[in-house]
Amino acid sequence: MSTGPESEPRAPKPALVFDDPLDQQSSDDTDRGWGERPEADGAADLKRFLDEKPPHHL
Repeated sequence: MSTGPESEPRAPKPALVFDDPLDQQSSDDTDRGWGERPEADGAADLKRFLDEKPPHHL
């Protein structure tokens, strides 16, 4: 009697985590999560201003 094709060992199922999600810091809790850039010099600020200026402010 032949057995079916050998199956590979199954990966263990991920465990359930019951930690409080509000105890963890999210990216929105930091300035970087809100799109803030690291401090730079005046030339970088001007470049950012010109890059992000809406087209109707030309």
